[in-house]
Amino acid sequence: MRKATAAFQKIGPGVSIFGSARTPRDHPFYRLGLELGGRIAQLGIPVIAGGGPGLMEAANRGAFEAGGRSVGLNILLPRETTDNRFQTNSLHFEYFNSRKASFFMHSLAYVVLPGGFGTLDELFEAITLVQTLKHPPAPIILVGTAFWSGLIAWVRDQPLAHGMIGPFDLDGILVTDDLDEIIRHIQEAIQIEPSREPALPG
Repeated sequence: MRKATAAFQKIGPGVSIFGSARTPRDHPFYRLGLELGGRIAQLGIPVIAGGGPGLMEAANRGAFEAGGRSVGLNILLPRETTDNRFQTNSLHFEYFNSRKASFFMHSLAYVVLPGGFGTLDELFEAITLVQTLKHPPAPIILVGTAFWSGLIAWVRDQPLAHGMIGPFDLDGILVTDDLDEIIRHIQEAIQIEPSREPALPG
């Protein structure tokens, strides 16, 4: 984490993109991640992804091929034995907790592509940090209405309906298929860019 903090002092804050490691390159989600990474890089802001294959690679690759800053927060796992090659800055972690902390300490916005348990873990931690004011307000953008709408409906029907979350806890979450809308939200976050202390996971 000390090495990551030192690296980000030179890189600057970016936009984190989360998503599945298992998505093949010929999948529409991969093409979406590729375009998204490129468009964020064109804003002049670093793209931060997990450094692995699948949608992490798509985001890194999109930024890399657009000539932007492509940051990989890499971790070796049984299904992720090598880093993707589309990184201008590669940081390596042994533990999930330090890797996730580095995402959250250096992100102005979170873009969540479809994914499995790891992606859900990152999504809900981002929501929790913002909800508990351990992180300043930041856009949390879920890309893919068909993929995410069932989850959001469940959150409204169960935790919200039972009073386990507040009525405003979902206000900062955008679910969309519109890349232009995503870019607008990120641009707003860049313009605000609050000064802040690093937000460590609880």
